Amino acid sequence: MDQIQHKFIKVEGLNLHIAEIGTGPNVVVFLHGFPEIWYSWRHQMVAVANAGFRAIAPDCRGYGLSDPPAEPEKPSFKDTVNDILAILDHLGLTKVFLAGTDFGALSAYLFAIQYPERVSGVITTGVPCFPPGPLDFNIGLPEGFYVSRFQQPGRAEADFGRLEAKTVVRNIYILFSRSEVPIASENQEVMDLVDASTPLPPWFTEEDLAAYGALYEKSGFQTALQIPYRSFRDAFNIPESKVKAPALLIVDDKDYILKFPGMDDYIRSGKTKKYVPKLETVHLPEGTHFVQEQLSEEVNQLILNFLNKHE
Repeated sequence: MDQIQHKFIKVEGLNLHIAEIGTGPNVVVFLHGFPEIWYSWRHQMVAVANAGFRAIAPDCRGYGLSDPPAEPEKPSFKDTVNDILAILDHLGLTKVFLAGTDFGALSAYLFAIQYPERVSGVITTGVPCFPPGPLDFNIGLPEGFYVSRFQQPGRAEADFGRLEAKTVVRNIYILFSRSEVPIASENQEVMDLVDASTPLPPWFTEEDLAAYGALYEKSGFQTALQIPYRSFRDAFNIPESKVKAPALLIVDDKDYILKFPGMDDYIRSGKTKKYVPKLETVHLPEGTHFVQEQLSEEVNQLILNFLNKHE
């Protein structure tokens, strides 16, 4: 971990934080999800660097050490795609592999669709590529569905604001590591779904939590709620949704996302290949939402196998 270097790149007036390790000619750009930062890919960054690749992991705008936008209620997935492009251009990288988890997977797919000449391959965990059109994960789920709650301006801010930033991250890591969809009752907030005595997942240490908590104390959660939750709907409002590059989808079989209405069938039926023709799908039976941290060795090997096949 000490070998990982840190720098900042100016994009649209914002200082975006980049973590980097390795010097190989083939580059992997790792894209985090919510409530993660670059650190969530730490195990994979070291693994690919040791195998001769260069690993780069940015903090999304408003996350971690990256500056928040002046108007944190306005960023969209278009901004995440533009930020990836700006980072590649700044670093002089003509073509890269993209690895994304959670909303980072959506950003990876969207970038690969819009800039196919810049992408050697796409690796995602948990989240498939979606058809063009509005995304609505709320259909068929009750009002207390965590996505619905996080989409309501002010509600999640008030819920999170009762707690220290570190406790918010702790609760989300515990909630999202379960196999059940987080749903609050009518008179309950999402943070109340976790008891203070519940331990962290065994693969996520107090040291890891402290690394997240310190950064969220600085950034807050406003931009993190905007991207992804308040900009999901329009993410795939694009004319075409086809990834031309080779792709690997690592499915976490105990990820609560598979219980979103229609999600499990969409992945298992092979419908995803309509939009990602060169897709390879691998299932990890014990995998949960943060699989790259939970089962880091297995994920490392799957990524390296894919990279070596397509470099």
